[in-house]
Amino acid sequence: MDPTIESSSKCPAPLASALQAAQKHSHYLRNLLAARPEIGAWLEAHAAQALGVEQMNDFLNGAAASGSPATTGDEPLKSALRGLRQRVMAALVVRDVGGLATLAEVVESMTVLAEISTNRALDFHHRQLCEQFGEPLDSHGQAQRLLVIGMGKLGGRELNVSSDVDYIFIYPEDGQTAGEGRRIDNYDFFQRLGKRLIGTLGELTEDGRVFRVDMRLRPNGDSGPLVCSLDSLEHYLIAQGREWERYAWIKARVLNHGENLQPQWVSALQNICRPFVFRKYLDFGAINAMRDLHAQIRREVARKEMAEHIKLGPGGIREIEFIAQVFQLIRGGRDPVLQTKPTLEVLALLAERRLLPADNEHELAAAYTFLRRLEHRLQYVNDAQTHRLPGTEEERQQIASSLSFADWSAFVAVLDEHRAIVSRCFEAVFSEPEEGTHPLLGIWEEVVAGDDGLERLSSLGFRQPKAILERLHGFRQSSRYAQLPAPNRERLDALGPRLIEAAAATSNPDATWQRGLDFLETISRRGAYLALLQQYPQALSHLAELIGSSSWAADYLNRHPILLDELLDSQIFDVKTDWQEFRDELQLRLAQHLDDTEREMDILREVHHAQVLRFLAQDIAGLHTVEHLADRLSQLADILVQTTMDLCWRRLRDRHPHPEQAPRFAVIAYGKLGGKELGFASDLDLIYLHDDPADGAGEVYARLGQRMSTWMSSRTSAGMLFEVDLRLRPNGDSGMLVSPISAFRDYQLKNAWAWEHQALTRARFCAGDPAVGQQFEALRIEILRQPRDLARLREDVLSMRQRMFDEHGSRSKEDFDIKHDRGGLIDAEFIVQYLVLGHAHAHAELCGNLGNIALLGIAAELGLIPVELADPARDAYRELRRLQHVLRLNADRRARVERASVRRQIEAVSALWQRVFDAS
Repeated sequence: MDPTIESSSKCPAPLASALQAAQKHSHYLRNLLAARPEIGAWLEAHAAQALGVEQMNDFLNGAAASGSPATTGDEPLKSALRGLRQRVMAALVVRDVGGLATLAEVVESMTVLAEISTNRALDFHHRQLCEQFGEPLDSHGQAQRLLVIGMGKLGGRELNVSSDVDYIFIYPEDGQTAGEGRRIDNYDFFQRLGKRLIGTLGELTEDGRVFRVDMRLRPNGDSGPLVCSLDSLEHYLIAQGREWERYAWIKARVLNHGENLQPQWVSALQNICRPFVFRKYLDFGAINAMRDLHAQIRREVARKEMAEHIKLGPGGIREIEFIAQVFQLIRGGRDPVLQTKPTLEVLALLAERRLLPADNEHELAAAYTFLRRLEHRLQYVNDAQTHRLPGTEEERQQIASSLSFADWSAFVAVLDEHRAIVSRCFEAVFSEPEEGTHPLLGIWEEVVAGDDGLERLSSLGFRQPKAILERLHGFRQSSRYAQLPAPNRERLDALGPRLIEAAAATSNPDATWQRGLDFLETISRRGAYLALLQQYPQALSHLAELIGSSSWAADYLNRHPILLDELLDSQIFDVKTDWQEFRDELQLRLAQHLDDTEREMDILREVHHAQVLRFLAQDIAGLHTVEHLADRLSQLADILVQTTMDLCWRRLRDRHPHPEQAPRFAVIAYGKLGGKELGFASDLDLIYLHDDPADGAGEVYARLGQRMSTWMSSRTSAGMLFEVDLRLRPNGDSGMLVSPISAFRDYQLKNAWAWEHQALTRARFCAGDPAVGQQFEALRIEILRQPRDLARLREDVLSMRQRMFDEHGSRSKEDFDIKHDRGGLIDAEFIVQYLVLGHAHAHAELCGNLGNIALLGIAAELGLIPVELADPARDAYRELRRLQHVLRLNADRRARVERASVRRQIEAVSALWQRVFDAS
């Protein structure tokens, strides 16, 4: 038997078995142990456990690699690093082939080896050069260190066992060294340092090398300088950075540790690179860039006959990485959690965010693990950077056996299954948009015009084909269209015929087409949005359905085209809303932008707009009643008002006499939010109260109220959150913005008008300190339950109703204003308010903020109104609210209908009005 295969009798059985399996598999390991018997003893002592930083540093320290640079030179360091690499590699072959190590352990051990080796060599040569030239100084006279950036798998902590290391060298600032004798420019210093680092790691000696070093990812590649300053890097990325470099920089990571680490420069580097890689907007244009890059790789693979290449070939490792990274490029700027580097972590996050089906994530993760383990088996054989499957029967059987397969055919069956899954998932993400000539392209390009065009559009269901063609002609002849960048115009021309087709499939083709063309015109200079619609035809279909059903939806999307992304979510029609999950995700996004006011305000708007669009799509699909929808919109508003308060308070609490305590402050909702009847375009009627006797607290809360109102109503790049109306506070516009609750109580009991008590019937606590909210609710009930003179109350209510009618009523015999005309919504609401104020002193159940329909039912049960009048009035109120909602979805703010169409509802409300108020 070959003596190198034998192991000590003291070696644990699992390790002994692993040693034999590893040596059987790896020519490299057999040769290494034959040439370096001491490594066999080291393996027996160390290979039973995973290797970490401590063991690697112990070896280097024991090898005395850190002698004086002036006297020892770099040979001891080179020898020690190569000795360490041999031991780590040997241990990984043993542990991996022997079934003792996971993939995660293998790639982490290799990554740690690279980090330790890099930092040892970097520190050694830095000190060596400083003795000769002095420290390289920045503009403040502080010493600088070279930033070594690990790219690719090294940056992602996924280094394979025979990998190159991809580096980029960056130094902080230009200047000079501080030597007393010869001084040189910082650039020269760091260039020398970079060359020495490369030589120490990559030079081939009798002990081999530590890592092959690849510098081709640096700015301008092989033709660029070896090192560049942060300023030079920033200028390069802005002026010349290409799409493939964005992809490459996703995994970029500074490797510096210990004495080599200067955190301020790492932060400066991140501030330069992050905006280059991760756009603030959703960057769907990245799909085309990644597709082009992959096509180049595929052409190279085909040219070199590399179909069996498990990294670059079809269904290989690179395709899995591309799937993960394209979503990072698209969304990483808006969702910083996706800026993580390891591929498997990214895939898990994509599934968690429903950007990738969970089944696909499991399949891709399994394929990635299988392919990476196979990659290592191939490389262990001769310590070679190879990704090709072996050609001889003996080699094939060796690989199959090392992965626990009975034979090559069984192995290939599993391999082909994984690669097929990867290819299928890759095509689902990167498939080219439909090619070929669309049957409606002639109409879009105005090749088919005149009678033929009119006839074709009529056959598709358009009622005004002439208007369609005229609008299309005007659009295509416009200067806006002519001045579009060529790629945008090409995408637009590909989308145009599909928009005609999608509009024809809706119930209102003409309106859908007009609104759809308005939208395309809005986004025509935003290549990312055009790319999204081109890449995902289902998004265009959803868009057509949405804007065809609602002009309000069309206007909303024109204001917030970024919401296109929501149309891709397969769960957009899931009516169940997990509000706790919504809160958690909102807080997670906000936590990544602490104290960035502008970004926090934008995040609030983005999550609100996205959720509103979801509700809108569900509503148009008929999945909600008006009441159900209003409840959800009100809950959404409550959460965002509370979040706004929390964010604003964080900036103000230090001004409070007791900054450690929570604010004794409450937001009270009136009107539609108070009654949980919020609509899509409703503003918020709010008042602010506090119960804090501390000196100066009132002034702090006044600032809080003002800041909250500004945060919610300001228009940012992401739009507006809510319009806020504060006029219902005591004394209206002339009153205090934030009232002590004692002052509010005094005002309500002594000075409030009857209409202000009417407003209290649908007021509620919606955010802030629940204790203050409870005080408000107790006060509200106290005021509502005051005994009142019914005749005086009747007079006050009728007077206010007449004023509202005089200001807003239509007085038309044909048209009916659903809200303001006699027999409409206001009448029903005033009936309820009168009944509550007039009878709550005797019937506490009338004080519940339950909505008008429920309160009419309670009043009937109490005998305050006849059931035979209450039930038709309740049905009428529900139907009028539904009609108002539908009309407002189509931009009819006044919500008017033909009077004859709602005669039954008008009569039902009017009959109850007459009975309650004994009107003639």
